[in-house]
Amino acid sequence: MPEIDRELLEILVCPQSKAPLRQVGDWLYSTDPDTRRRYPIRDGIPIMLIDEAETVSPEEFGRIMAQTGGQPDQTG
Repeated sequence: MPEIDRELLEILVCPQSKAPLRQVGDWLYSTDPDTRRRYPIRDGIPIMLIDEAETVSPEEFGRIMAQTGGQPDQTG
């Protein structure tokens, strides 16, 4: 599973909330605690479509935010 280029990851945002994203495996997780969306990465390409996203549980969201060393986005 290749990592998304850091510069690209800094530009990409959640299409629903406009929150920054964090890559964990083959997923890009939105840092927005209200939507808790994750977007798939297929063949190295981020699929940034709301219809393709999944909503994760509050527990998974908290675990992912802790795992990636940051806090949820509070700008929304």
